[in-house]
Amino acid sequence: MTKLLSSLAIGLLLGAGAGAASASNTFGLSEVQGSQTLIQLGTVVAGDNGLVEVYDYHAGREGRLLGSKVVRAGANTDVKVSLTPSSTDKVVAVLLVDGQAVARQVIRIDN
Repeated sequence: MTKLLSSLAIGLLLGAGAGAASASNTFGLSEVQGSQTLIQLGTVVAGDNGLVEVYDYHAGREGRLLGSKVVRAGANTDVKVSLTPSSTDKVVAVLLVDGQAVARQVIRIDN
């Protein structure tokens, strides 16, 4: 009985850890930025190694890729993405893990 309870407890802990990892893809940034050539994403948390891509954003659609930055699994602090100059007033940051978009954030550029 003790072995069964120990096995169940370990299974629950492992299951909880897997759920927490899958829910840990986030951006910690301001939704308003002041530069069209550099986006400061703050802390980016990725469940696995991945990539942040920043696209022009107009009429609810992703446009041209403006910049990208590789991130590692876990918390990545002070993440900054250099952008190709554009005249856009909105961009969207997309966090990709294993080629799948796991987090998105629309950012308004206030000049």
